[in-house]
Amino acid sequence: MKIFGITGWSGSGKTTLMVKLLEDLIKRGFKVSTIKHTHHSVDVDRPGKDSFEHRHAGAHEVMLTGAKRWALMRELRGSQEPDMQTLLDRMEFVDIVLVEGFKRYLHPKLEIFRPKIGKPMIAAKDKTIVAIATDEQALPQINLPVLDIDNVPMITEFVISHLGFNKRGSSDTT
Repeated sequence: MKIFGITGWSGSGKTTLMVKLLEDLIKRGFKVSTIKHTHHSVDVDRPGKDSFEHRHAGAHEVMLTGAKRWALMRELRGSQEPDMQTLLDRMEFVDIVLVEGFKRYLHPKLEIFRPKIGKPMIAAKDKTIVAIATDEQALPQINLPVLDIDNVPMITEFVISHLGFNKRGSSDTT
């Protein structure tokens, strides 16, 4: 299972690019999952639903299942948030896991850089960034590939190549 991240400042277009990249990878025959990390409180449940009541009654884990999908919710109840590797170990094997967030994890990342946001380029201080996707014509001196953020097929090709896959969706190294 290969891991590749999308990083950038809030409002840069990470989720928009992530969705387009995900769709293009799947169209090309890759099996892809995603992980999205947030600093906000996450709750996929709602008051009044049975699963919500189970959690609030003290269940450690609640699994909600139906004919089209299932979800497992775990209450941390003061325990430390799991690191990305712990979460990856719980996922079913796929070709690629696209990650949005987890900036400190040491997986390769594509930075979305938009000067109009007024924030500095993250790649200047983060050696896990392997390329920049931007809408800017000229960037400050950077020794990384610069990709057109609007050219999703080019970005997809970069990710496929960087992860060591050939165009048919299989790894050249496995």
